Amino acid sequence: MKWLAGTGARKDFEQFVSEITAGLLRTGYLMTWDLSEAENLVQETLLRAALRWPTIKGMEYRQAYVRRILVNLALDGSIQRSRTREEISHVHDPPLDLLADPVGDAQLLQIETRSEILCLLADLSLRQRAVIVLRYFEDLSESDIASTLGWPVGTVKSTASRALEQLQRAVIEKRTGFPVVNE
Repeated sequence: MKWLAGTGARKDFEQFVSEITAGLLRTGYLMTWDLSEAENLVQETLLRAALRWPTIKGMEYRQAYVRRILVNLALDGSIQRSRTREEISHVHDPPLDLLADPVGDAQLLQIETRSEILCLLADLSLRQRAVIVLRYFEDLSESDIASTLGWPVGTVKSTASRALEQLQRAVIEKRTGFPVVNE
C-alpha cells in the first residue's frame, strides 16, 4: 500500500472513507446484529478497498462496489457468526441513534418500537435480511441490489416478496396474538 503514502491518493481515500463509513456501519450492523462485528466488517471492507483504491477511485459507482465487498464479507462469514434465535432475541436496545437514517425512520413509524423491528428482522434468513436492508434501509433499487449481491433481479424480487410477507405475518401475529393462516 505504498501508493497511500502519496498525499493526493491518500486524501482522496480518506475523503471517500469519511463519506461511506456511516452507511457501511449501518448496513453491517443490520446484517450482523452486533456492533463490534459490524465495526470489524467495516474495517475489513475498508482495508480491502484500500488495497484496490487505484482501481476503485476511477469507478463511477465506487460506493456500491465497496458496499458489495461488505455484503459479501457478511454473507461469507455468516456460518462462522451464526446466531441462534435465542441469542438474537436478547439484543438490548442498540445505539441506533448513531445509525439513524431519516428515510428508514419514516418507514419504521408503522412499527411500535425499534426493538420490535429488530426482532422481526432477526427472524428472516440472512439472504432475506440482506435484501430488506439494502432495499429499505439503504434505499437501493432492485437492479442495484441484484448487482450488489450478484443475483438475477428476479431472485431479488422474489426474496424481497417472501421476506415482506414473512414480516407482515409476524407483525399481525405479534399485534393480534393469533397465528396467520395462509390460504
